[in-house]
Amino acid sequence: MAQPQVSDLHSHLGYWLRMVSNAVSQGFARAVEAEGVTVAEWVLLRMLYDVDRIAPSVLAERMGVTKGAVSKLAERLIAKGIVERAPNPDDKRAHTLALKPQGRTLVPRLAALADRNDASFFEPLQPGERLELKRLLGKIASGHGITDVPTD
Repeated sequence: MAQPQVSDLHSHLGYWLRMVSNAVSQGFARAVEAEGVTVAEWVLLRMLYDVDRIAPSVLAERMGVTKGAVSKLAERLIAKGIVERAPNPDDKRAHTLALKPQGRTLVPRLAALADRNDASFFEPLQPGERLELKRLLGKIASGHGITDVPTD
C-alpha cells in the first residue's frame, strides 16, 4: 500500500508565520521583561496610555480578554505602583483604572523598545515591503474577524 502524499512542513504559510512571530515576540518579551513588565502587562499599559480612566470591563472588551484577565493584570500593575484603581464616578459600585505618573513615564520607553524590536527584526524588508506585509496580515485578520489584541 502506497504512503499518502504528505506536504512538507516548510510549504505551509502558517509554519513561516509562527516561526517569525515566535522570534519577534520572544525578542520583545525579553526587552520588556528587563523593564519589569510582561508583554500582557505592556498591552494593558499601552491601552491605558490613550485614556484618562477606563472601566476594567471596557478595557477587557477592547483587549478581547476576560474581565478576570484584566483584573489579574491590573492587580500586578497596581502592586508595581504603575496603575491605580479608583471609584467610578458614574457607578459607585464599580471602579476605573488609570496610569500613575510612573506608568505614564514607562509607556513611551516600552513603546520605543517595541519600535526598535520591529525595526531590527524587519530590517531585511524594504519600507514598501513592510507596508505590504502589514496590509496583507491585516487583510487576513479582517477576513477571519480576528480582533483580539495579542497579549502573549
